[in-house]
Amino acid sequence: MGTTTLTSRNPARAYFSEEHLMFRDSLRKFLEKEAAPYFDQWEQDRIIPREFWKKMGDNGFLCPWVDEAYGGLGVDFGFSVIINEELERIGSGLVGIGLHNDIVTPYIASYGTEEQKAKYLPPCVAGDVITAIAMTEPGAGSDLAGIRTTAIRDGDYYILNGQKTFITNGIQSDLILVACKTDPKANPPHKGVSLLLVERNTPGFSRGRKLDKVGLHSQDTAELIFEDARVPVANLLGEEGKGFIYLMEKLQQERLVVAICAQTAAEEMLRMTLQYVKEREAFGKPLSKLQHIQFTIAEMATEIEVGRTFVDDLIVNHMQGKDVVTQVSMAKWWTTEMARRVANQCMQLHGGYGYMEEYPIARRYRDIPVAAIYAGTNEIMKVIIAKNLGM
Repeated sequence: MGTTTLTSRNPARAYFSEEHLMFRDSLRKFLEKEAAPYFDQWEQDRIIPREFWKKMGDNGFLCPWVDEAYGGLGVDFGFSVIINEELERIGSGLVGIGLHNDIVTPYIASYGTEEQKAKYLPPCVAGDVITAIAMTEPGAGSDLAGIRTTAIRDGDYYILNGQKTFITNGIQSDLILVACKTDPKANPPHKGVSLLLVERNTPGFSRGRKLDKVGLHSQDTAELIFEDARVPVANLLGEEGKGFIYLMEKLQQERLVVAICAQTAAEEMLRMTLQYVKEREAFGKPLSKLQHIQFTIAEMATEIEVGRTFVDDLIVNHMQGKDVVTQVSMAKWWTTEMARRVANQCMQLHGGYGYMEEYPIARRYRDIPVAAIYAGTNEIMKVIIAKNLGM
């Protein structure tokens, strides 16, 4: 088989400037030195060391879009795209960094008071504060209006009660954005949802189990418990009762990040499988010379190219501030399902070796399925698409 010419291999994608490419080169060199040699150990330890977060911050790789007044670089979303892609190439277990960079911290920048931004954004950029977002509950996943965690005002504090689960960065987080009901009797229910910033040392806040997942082993995921936790009223993010609206406004970027990572994972799986079938021999010749293998690779490469074209177009539209919620919902479900198919096919092409932990495809096979679940299940994505088509 000849050398691949997929656009996914071409660093000069249309929306990347020379500055973007220099940033990618710097980040890639950093990760090759500071992450790649240690990632297997992090997977075994079931956690990413805080020292690595700090190194990311020291080198300008955390929240680079944050305004320079708060310690950031003030750059565009293209830099976030690069960070998410390069972290994904190391391993999906680094997903918590993307969540910190492009999902949680933007809430503070968009809806926080000047005091909140001055207090929290600089340490988020520096890697001194790790963030998490707590939406999912044992009895409420995609149905955000159905959350039961309550925050009842008592003077200068909210008394927070409830439990959250499947929280990314749940063990290490220093600052958690908690979705809760400040008006449990609101009708419709979503009008009672508010967002609170809960700090690590808040009285009444504790962490439950560190959850043992099928994949994403290096990513710490936990249960969070609030028992009469006293959260200052000053930690209300935005206006009371507007939390659901804020969440909806930010989901476009969150789901785009998921699509970017799924797309990158698919590209990585194809890359490693191409290398394997060229080197591995059967019946006296490389696997890559067998027509069935060629056809399987050709089909995967085509799907991956289609995905890259779609995702790149959405990145441009998102950077231009366009409303592409419907298309991002399409991309989120399609790329994650496509990546699952690629994982299955690539493992099959590796034969028995693909089932061995020493081969990276085994980890990819375990890591990719959850992307179809988090940030809104793929079934919810289809509901959104259908609704926006007028059905």
